[in-house]
Amino acid sequence: MNRKALLAEFIGTFTLIFVGVGAIAADFMMGGKSGLTGIALAHGLAIAVMVSATAAVSGGHLNPAVTAGAWVAGKIDSANAISYILAQCLGAIVAAFLIKYAVPIDVLGAIGMGTPALGANISAGQGLITEIVLTFFLMFAVYGTAIDKRAPKVGGLFIGLTVTLDILMGGPISGAAMNPARHLGPALMGGSMDNFWIYWAGPIAGGVLAALVYRHVLEEQE
Repeated sequence: MNRKALLAEFIGTFTLIFVGVGAIAADFMMGGKSGLTGIALAHGLAIAVMVSATAAVSGGHLNPAVTAGAWVAGKIDSANAISYILAQCLGAIVAAFLIKYAVPIDVLGAIGMGTPALGANISAGQGLITEIVLTFFLMFAVYGTAIDKRAPKVGGLFIGLTVTLDILMGGPISGAAMNPARHLGPALMGGSMDNFWIYWAGPIAGGVLAALVYRHVLEEQE
């Protein structure tokens, strides 16, 4: 077990949740001035920076769905995959805990701790499909820009941009989590646990599907 890799996954996922929840809180405090675009950019920039910063150490997964995709594609073994997911979830929980000391608690209460949630009049099925498709895009970008040996080695930037475009589309529908840890941390620290299963089943299904398609159809076989 590579402790340095686990620490990198913890820090990277911590950053996503701390910045993501913080950006939603900041938008609320400013009366909605940054809006969906600002929130999407905050998440995307956090991922772009932290994937780039952790790629050399851990591969920059920062997401249980990405780790699951890498696992089914044979890019990470079972023991390390489980350890990565635990580190990611722990990073998310600690970030959600500490954000309470950085942002007024009434603001966090008003935004439901920034927990991804279904939009008005959105069914569980619609939310699930949205999470599957958006995470497919994300994992596809991860594979094509970071995992594939032919990748242009600028994966952090384009992975972050994928998160941004996904939130711009899916934010009002499912919350565009694309990441079980992104839901888990805020949900456990005071957010809603409603439809918890969507934010595990959807991202993991999308991540695994994208990895299998890329691995067996697009990647050059060794």
